[in-house]
Amino acid sequence: MKILVTGADGFIGSHVVETLVKSGHEVRAFVLYNSFNSWGWLDDSDKSVRESIDVFAGDIRDPHGVDNAVSGQEVILNLAALIAIPYSYHSPDTYIDTNIKGTLNILQAARRHEVSRVIQTSTSEVYGTAQYIPIDEKHPLHPQSPYAASKVGADQLALSFHASFKTPVGVLRPFNTYGPRQSARAVIPTIISQLATGREVKLGSLSPTRDFSFVQDTANGFLAAAMSDAIIGQTVNLGSGFEISIQETAETIARLMNVELKLANDEQRVRPESSEVERLHASIQKAKEVLGWQPQLKGLEGFKAGLKQTIDWFSNPTNLARYKADRYNL
Repeated sequence: MKILVTGADGFIGSHVVETLVKSGHEVRAFVLYNSFNSWGWLDDSDKSVRESIDVFAGDIRDPHGVDNAVSGQEVILNLAALIAIPYSYHSPDTYIDTNIKGTLNILQAARRHEVSRVIQTSTSEVYGTAQYIPIDEKHPLHPQSPYAASKVGADQLALSFHASFKTPVGVLRPFNTYGPRQSARAVIPTIISQLATGREVKLGSLSPTRDFSFVQDTANGFLAAAMSDAIIGQTVNLGSGFEISIQETAETIARLMNVELKLANDEQRVRPESSEVERLHASIQKAKEVLGWQPQLKGLEGFKAGLKQTIDWFSNPTNLARYKADRYNL
């Protein structure tokens, strides 16, 4: 099957591309154009993967480039997005341009080219602090940051195209994905990189809980969605069904790395009080029913197994050198 992956140069996107290629699909990888001719994390993929993909360098905000990228494709997995919550406080306008206008460009092109299936990538942040657990897809949407609000807008725009034009769209909503290649703005790489360089671990709030999902499980979810007609018109969570606090996460990582943990509160990392999402815990029942998907790494032991793989990757000096552990990454 011919599949376009936007955001292919990013953390989750690069793993999705690799998973699709290994499953025998023809992949067009949409990467953000840059003067360095960098394919982002795809530059680190195996040679066999790099040689088998059709790389399209462009910008999701440009409707003409998006239209060219979509031409000839059967399925679109739209992972292109601005994701950092702190940066959305700083520059919210860019989130509207990329996350909402970029999604609109994908949807319009999908209509014109009569694509068989579009999978819009959402985020658990759209739910805000859990009003009940586990959080199923009927949970109210309560975005607590400009980033989350932009994703609500993008998701609803995608579903409106299905309602209005019968565009075959489904929404996949991953909870907190982690693993090798994750951005330093995320909490697990923040903890690992600081511990690996012998520093005290500077964090924001320690009490919020998260449902961490290993990146290969998330990539497998996208593979399942790409093949599924049942997801059309639906929203489906991807998660581990297990929650753990930020403090417990830091303590678990330190034990796995066999190092002493010294925690320090860093005010610049603390979200505004009403913007902090205090609790996330996914219901993944619908994913099992609609996609036939469930995570391979479950519960605390599964989380530890995923953390071990992530720690091993970050412990490689070449990989660790890409992260500025001594600086706060907005």
